Amino acid sequence: MSVNNMIVALDIGTSKVACLVGEVSARGELEVVGFGVQPSQGLKRGVVVNIDATVHSIQRAVEEAELMAGCKVHSVTVGIAGSHISSMNSHGIVAVRDREVNDYDLERVVDAARAVAIPADQKILHILPQEYLIDQQEGIREPLGMSGVRLEARVHLVTGSINAVQNLEKCIRRCGLEADAVVLEQLASSHAVLTEDEKDLGVCLVDIGGGTTDIAVFTGGAIRHTAVLPVAGDQVTNDIAMALRTPSLNAEQLKIKYACALAQLTRPDEVIKVPSVGDRPARDLSRQALAEVVEARYAELFTLIQAELRRSGFEDLIASGIVLTGGTAKMEGAVELAEQIFNMPVRLARPQGAKGMDELLRNPVYATGVGLLHYARNALGNLESEPLAARSVAEREPGGRSRSALPDMSQLFGRMKAWLQGNF
Repeated sequence: MSVNNMIVALDIGTSKVACLVGEVSARGELEVVGFGVQPSQGLKRGVVVNIDATVHSIQRAVEEAELMAGCKVHSVTVGIAGSHISSMNSHGIVAVRDREVNDYDLERVVDAARAVAIPADQKILHILPQEYLIDQQEGIREPLGMSGVRLEARVHLVTGSINAVQNLEKCIRRCGLEADAVVLEQLASSHAVLTEDEKDLGVCLVDIGGGTTDIAVFTGGAIRHTAVLPVAGDQVTNDIAMALRTPSLNAEQLKIKYACALAQLTRPDEVIKVPSVGDRPARDLSRQALAEVVEARYAELFTLIQAELRRSGFEDLIASGIVLTGGTAKMEGAVELAEQIFNMPVRLARPQGAKGMDELLRNPVYATGVGLLHYARNALGNLESEPLAARSVAEREPGGRSRSALPDMSQLFGRMKAWLQGNF
């Protein structure tokens, strides 16, 4: 295999760590050739809380994937989530320097759009272009080479905690790996589960994992809103453990085997065995009683998602409805309950667009992992929608200094001269 065509995705979640090795063909097709998954021990609600435990889980997952793929992994594209993630929409305006939009104009307009105040403990993870305007002409996706006087860019900025990102990268480095990119998990998932038609019409992607629920809203083919809710599958397990008085490990097994998110889909005469705490004997309980506990938590989660949609202002613009993915979205009755609460079409999405291991990977649990492979493949082929300027901007440290080296004086005067010529 050509090492240059190998890409590796690392999905470090609250409940599992999944490593996927992909090979990109000459035609740009993606095939998964290696796969490893391990229970995640060191994360809580998407954030690293125990570095040693996280490193151990990553190492085991990567070793599995290396063994299957027959290669050595050196660098990975990694996903990030957590309630520290925040986002905003911004825009920038510049004068077109030579009356025709070139790469330098795109860099300047993206720099202008990112010039917003963010907290000192946050860093920009993504600058995602939504659309460009040339002389007030809207809806331009690719402005390069177009004639005009004034160029505007509307972008979606995603920021995350500097410390959370550094802890994630520290875990990866301690495994002897490098992080090629740190990618917002719902952005990654969108590459694997959403169609272009859905993005154009308007859609809300809801990725329900173990520790967080990740939301992304697309309209007009571009991402408009992102959010992370700290409520997900772990809360369902805790509810079962508390209500049925059973250990958390048994509660998780009951959730996977018997739980239903809509009580009316179960029958009262269905009986399940519920292990007790300590040395007490197991008890018989109706499956409907379990479903009632689970339904209450899912209803709360979907109500929180609906409130976030309303707060964003995009609830009435998502004609394609809701797309559910992630391990917690697989539960029986989740789609039906979501349709009742949202009052719009809802579908459960499985990852698409990757050959190999279809039986294993056609599972909502691996939506983020497969999506990270798509993201890395696009970056490898220079197909990613973010312009180069958005990916190579200097990161800011808490003190406000740029990590990149300062340009020499001749470069500085050259840039000032070009800016003055382009704006006056």
